[in-house]
Amino acid sequence: MRIYVGNLPYSVTDEELRDLFSEHGVLVSAEVIKDKFSGQSKGFGFVDMPNDSEAERAIAELNELLLKGRKVMVNEARPRGDRMTRRA
Repeated sequence: MRIYVGNLPYSVTDEELRDLFSEHGVLVSAEVIKDKFSGQSKGFGFVDMPNDSEAERAIAELNELLLKGRKVMVNEARPRGDRMTRRA
């Protein structure tokens, strides 16, 4: 299952995200999304967990966790086509 992790503190690294979720099960990957020009964190990331029950438990336990002063949002990632589009 692909998990969206939002409202991350900008100082959180891929390794810290991996460490946080690895306490709840096996991970395939964990990545903080960064701006391609500046390399700065965009404040969100994705974690891939192969076991859905472990992923669901991680979501339940980590959603609204206070991490470095920010309350993170954790939920199942939606496919790109399911995202709401912004209109100018």
